[in-house]
Amino acid sequence: MTTTPFASGRTDAPTRREQILKQAARLFAERGFHGVGVDEIGAAVGISGPGLYRHFPGKDAMLAELLVGISERLLDGGRLRVGETTGDPEALLGALIDGHIDFALDDRPLITLHDRELDRLKDEDRKRVRQLQRQYVELWVTVVRELYPDAAESEVRTAVHAVFGLLNSTPHLAAVGRRSMEDLLRRLAHGAFGALAG
Repeated sequence: MTTTPFASGRTDAPTRREQILKQAARLFAERGFHGVGVDEIGAAVGISGPGLYRHFPGKDAMLAELLVGISERLLDGGRLRVGETTGDPEALLGALIDGHIDFALDDRPLITLHDRELDRLKDEDRKRVRQLQRQYVELWVTVVRELYPDAAESEVRTAVHAVFGLLNSTPHLAAVGRRSMEDLLRRLAHGAFGALAG
């Protein structure tokens, strides 16, 4: 599955398919997967519920595309940053943190959806999400170990997962200005990794 749910920072208009996915993510996050019908998703994008079936075979397919798609997007974005920032692990870690902050602030419904609904995916899709997530973690671990070579690998992995937990807490945080939140999350993430130097 290679479709991006809805990419942050895009300037072109989203396709109808992307509009459907965005509204499905919002509604699923607000009311739960089983609390939302196809008619409601269709109404949110101005088409009939049955009209959705021209784009997706059903709600299960939407959920799979959302959760597999965001995992693909995070990994692809991380790999892109690695390719653009070779030879400077500190700058690369900063780029990875900034990229994940953008996701955490722009796609909060997907974080909620992942936490609540991952187990509803078919086995094949759930395994794909987990595989992509492991690759994303390994990308971060490699960079952090290069920056903090004296830290034990287990500590590095713990720090990476802890920073993900911190950044992915955005759906539960009080609303503040975007720039202020970015700055705070950035400082907290760098501070967490800086603890490895001790």
